[in-house]
Amino acid sequence: MGILLRLLVAAGLAADAYVHWQFAPDMKGSQGGSIDGEVLFQAQAIVAGLVAVLVLVLANRVTYAIAFLVAASAVGALLLYYYVDVGRLGPLPAMHEPVWYMEKTISLVGEGIAALAALVGFFTVRSGARHDSGAHASRV
Repeated sequence: MGILLRLLVAAGLAADAYVHWQFAPDMKGSQGGSIDGEVLFQAQAIVAGLVAVLVLVLANRVTYAIAFLVAASAVGALLLYYYVDVGRLGPLPAMHEPVWYMEKTISLVGEGIAALAALVGFFTVRSGARHDSGAHASRV
């Protein structure tokens, strides 16, 4: 089950990274905020891609927790900006977008799968199993 979870997390984050990278130029000059929408989308794409690779290479509670935070925050942001016009949030630009399209669906599904798989991975991954050779020898 471990490799399946790793692949689900990585694939979901890869979909998230791809969609954010593709749409980053469209977010250039978003209204307000000290962080440009293009930079924000590029940062999300890079972080999602790096975390996808990290989970593939090293799956432990820490990497699954990081993957969960990246994916779940992306789901939260997507749904918030779809349903609510919150305007500018601190340094973040106003990004309300009450329309739905295929790429947004791909991103949401990928992020959701990654978040759920990372959560399962977090609770099911074995922490570094320690072997006590003395205890093993006494049982033999």
